[in-house]
Amino acid sequence: MRIPDLNDLIADLQTAKQIAIDDRNPNAIVTATMSQAKLLGMDNMRDVTPNSNGLGYIPELTPEAALAISKRLDEEY
Repeated sequence: MRIPDLNDLIADLQTAKQIAIDDRNPNAIVTATMSQAKLLGMDNMRDVTPNSNGLGYIPELTPEAALAISKRLDEEY
């Protein structure tokens, strides 16, 4: 039995996400998306650009950017 690699896990989560989309289950979509982000190391990314109070901030994710990310994951996996 072969141990799944990162591509296998991402592909499985993409399949799960598509099933969640088809079933119109937003909680499962978020769970699959967050699981993909965690595997890719994107769950702890922060923009540390200082703002006026000297603390870093997390820039807002626009709907267009979210859609582009989702489409890219669909294409790649």
